[in-house]
Amino acid sequence: MEVSRDIPDIESLLALNPKIQTKATVQSTARAQVVKKNWKRNQDKSGCEQSCGPLQNNFEDIKHTTLSERAALREAARCLKCADAPCQKSCPTQLDVKSFITSISNKNFYGSAQAILSDNPLGLTCGMVCPTSDLCVGGCNLYASEEGPINIGGLQHFAVEMFKNMKVAQIRDPSLPPVAALPDSYRTNVALIGCGPASISCATFLARLGYTNLTIYEKETYVGGLSSSEIPQYRLPYDVVTFEVELMKDLGVKVVHGRHLGVDDLTVKSLKADGNEVVFIGIGLPQPKVAPIFENLTTSSGFYTSKDFLPLVAKASKPGMCCSGCGPKLPELNGTVIVLGAGDTAFDCATSALRCGAKHVFVIFRRGFTNIRAVPEEVELAREERCEFMPFLSPTGVKVKDGKIIGMNFNRTERNDAGVWAEDPDQPVSLKTDFVISAFGSGLTDTTVMQALAPLKLNKWGTPEMNTETMQSSEDWVFCGGDVAGLSNTTVESVNDGKQAAWHIHQHIQLKNGVKIGREPNLPNFYTEIDLVDISVDICGMHFPNPFGLASAPPTTSAPMIRRAFEAGWGFVVTKTFSLNKDLVTNVSPRIVRGTTGGHNFGPGQSSFLNIELISEKTSQYWCQTVTELKQDFPDKIVIASIMCGYNEADWTELALMAEQAGSDALELNLSCPHGMGERGMGLACGQNPVMVEDICKWVKAAVKIPVFAKLTPNVTDIVNIAVAANKGGADGVTATNTVSSLMLVNSDATAWPSVGIDKKTTYGGMSGNAIRPIALRAVSAISRALPQFPILATGGIDSADVGLQFLHCGAVALQICSAVQNQDFTLIHDYISGLKTLLYLKSVDELKGWNGQSMPTPGHQKGKVLPNIDSIAGKLSESPVMVNKGMPLFGQFKQDRDNLISEHNKMITPLTDKIPEKHRPAFKPKNSIPTVQDVIGLSLPMIGTYNDLSQSEHKVADVNLDMCINCGKCYMTCNDSGYQAITFDPVTHLPRVTDDCTGCTLCVSVCPIIDCITMVPRTTPYTPKRGIPIALQGLA
Repeated sequence: MEVSRDIPDIESLLALNPKIQTKATVQSTARAQVVKKNWKRNQDKSGCEQSCGPLQNNFEDIKHTTLSERAALREAARCLKCADAPCQKSCPTQLDVKSFITSISNKNFYGSAQAILSDNPLGLTCGMVCPTSDLCVGGCNLYASEEGPINIGGLQHFAVEMFKNMKVAQIRDPSLPPVAALPDSYRTNVALIGCGPASISCATFLARLGYTNLTIYEKETYVGGLSSSEIPQYRLPYDVVTFEVELMKDLGVKVVHGRHLGVDDLTVKSLKADGNEVVFIGIGLPQPKVAPIFENLTTSSGFYTSKDFLPLVAKASKPGMCCSGCGPKLPELNGTVIVLGAGDTAFDCATSALRCGAKHVFVIFRRGFTNIRAVPEEVELAREERCEFMPFLSPTGVKVKDGKIIGMNFNRTERNDAGVWAEDPDQPVSLKTDFVISAFGSGLTDTTVMQALAPLKLNKWGTPEMNTETMQSSEDWVFCGGDVAGLSNTTVESVNDGKQAAWHIHQHIQLKNGVKIGREPNLPNFYTEIDLVDISVDICGMHFPNPFGLASAPPTTSAPMIRRAFEAGWGFVVTKTFSLNKDLVTNVSPRIVRGTTGGHNFGPGQSSFLNIELISEKTSQYWCQTVTELKQDFPDKIVIASIMCGYNEADWTELALMAEQAGSDALELNLSCPHGMGERGMGLACGQNPVMVEDICKWVKAAVKIPVFAKLTPNVTDIVNIAVAANKGGADGVTATNTVSSLMLVNSDATAWPSVGIDKKTTYGGMSGNAIRPIALRAVSAISRALPQFPILATGGIDSADVGLQFLHCGAVALQICSAVQNQDFTLIHDYISGLKTLLYLKSVDELKGWNGQSMPTPGHQKGKVLPNIDSIAGKLSESPVMVNKGMPLFGQFKQDRDNLISEHNKMITPLTDKIPEKHRPAFKPKNSIPTVQDVIGLSLPMIGTYNDLSQSEHKVADVNLDMCINCGKCYMTCNDSGYQAITFDPVTHLPRVTDDCTGCTLCVSVCPIIDCITMVPRTTPYTPKRGIPIALQGLA
């Protein structure tokens, strides 16, 4: 019996396992053209002449920008988080893009949403529909790199969507005076006309300021204005709009439906007569611009304007937009549809027409492709859905037969040398069509509305004359925003109009009441009850406002740097290590380099750094004065002085007393610097010897009354022994750990990096960053298990609140950060604080018990879009259910078959079938008390033990979600060459299947590129190890 060869079954299983290619591969071009179709995932060009029928009734998300959690984390990690970021400058609402992407990369999705919604109350809407390529993305510095700009819209969409799923209500800034304490001027009646983006934004900001009598009047039964009625469901679901309106209502804003601006209802004058001291007009432009050739044509003739067509589509496809039971139906289109126009609305009409039954859609416009006003994202979607584009055509007539449109006439347009576009009647074009949708824009021509605006002065377009800075009309108490203001071409610009108006409305009201307001806008940010969570912690008699501090490292190189850190919000700092002046050092250069542990990653986001930097070059007098000044200006912050001496009692006593007398809250004894200082008998030279550690702690404790922490080195056999020595010496706690002694890089010429001087010498340096996190977690948990209640200040790879919580769970009481700041800047603290508050808050919400931190359970998806249940659909289309997805991946003919199944199913239903509107309120509330930092310290310790503590009977096996599988075969390969050959890989479908040979090693989960595509589930059969040669036969071998 041979044991060094695979058995036949395994050899068969290994058929597709990678092999080294030893010769060139030969295949005919004809064969390759056939084969490639089997694996094709993108659109097949050869099928461009086909109709677009399969899209009928399909209103699922089609946005290219939509991201899953995996994709969002990867994209956020790509972001450079630039200084003076151009992306922010390019956003009408001035979103802090750098900040919200930072929070995503740190898995703080609430913190990201908070940053977004602070500047843009319609952050989710704008994340979905903003023309980002023309705004923030257009300014992205990564445009200058090969990989291209960041998908900012997709990240914004993802972050706010995750927060939406948390169902937490908005509150006012808790640091502001309560509403009841505000003067009567904050109870001024303010009326807002139209519940669209501009009014929602304006009302939200006014409510955040504390205004309580805010009423929006909306003529329709639904909210959202044109966002709801004219942006299709597959780009902007209605539940997104209602979510943002509910956030506004959380602050007390009222919405009254069935009221409109017009002489027969609400007028500017009547609103003032009814006691409204301020009016904000945020209506859209309701009347379409219609060419004279379409006069007397109606929908029954086959003619629609975008103002007719898109609202009909929206009402029939957006769950919750219309009252239940009203049964709206999509416009019934067929054959050929011509869409006139080149703006975003025209392309929305074109893609919507396909979903209403059109077989062929032609988008026709007067100018060329380079003059298309629509954003590239929308144009590309229409192209992918096989709409045809016909430029340089101007409509001249409509052909009608028996009351129905049958065709259109056009003249070719050309631009003359002066740049003027003109029709050429000598180049006529005639096209057949069954329907025409005109999307030539809109205006305000309704005389009843225009009269209702009196006494406002109107411009030549019939809209109010505006001060574009204050958003005031000719009447200083009437403000406008959105389409009617004439400035905004996009949703985000309308939002900004409302934001701008809110501040100037506030100024107007307070000035009228004799209260002076600063000229610089000061609008409150977005807050929820999450922000009320207390994350302070008491350690050794010291009160830390939050557990995040700066480690003794490059971020605390100087006093001004520490001052800026405190101003940013850090709870404590440990100064750069200083010594007596007799031990002053001089650093070499270069000395801090990026690590190689994260692969070929250039720029921020380094997984490690290596440094050969020594302690501070500044004198002890400088640091003592630094401590004194900082404690005077920041009495509520904790300043820990990091000091270092050799193995000399007098030196330690002298330096410790100096630091204490300067006002330090505590001391950190640096017994761990892994390079340079050890050669001088300091740092590592002391910290590796338990006797020395115990003695030094005794000396310092005998000299001072403030808490003392010994900073431990990981460069020992057992760090617990060193911690025990510090404890015996009387130390109040320890810091675990310092950097790991390393050699980071050797170049192809045999020189190391960093190399110093003409001889290119180097030395072993200290590695920091998240590459050493597992070492630090092990150290913290081991010390905490051995010395319960012994305070540990953790450091080593802490780069987010999520990671910080891991250290707290392992027994740390506070968290020191260095490398994360080196990767970015001091503003990280805001993300850490909001992230930890969120993690603690979510622990108390029963409805979110299935979440992992801020990550919700992963739905079955491809490219971030939830997949329909293909099993259920196939079952409805056949007499007996079939499990088609067991062999139906999303490429080639399989994808076409899936699409056809979905298409056939969609023809049997309406877009609203089985669609239940999402309810955003009531918001989730904590059912239990929200845990404090102290409550979570050490929670993981009971679950950490020896190997013999682990169950050998409760096994798990891998389970693959085939809907989420992208058919890469990574699980198959790692199982073959590093595991147990327990995964098959189908040669036709490229779908993996786990066999009964699975031992639950979890390698497949580790290398799978899709979050939760492979999960570990309980084994249902007994586990019997394969011993190779049965024990009973070993004596016979």
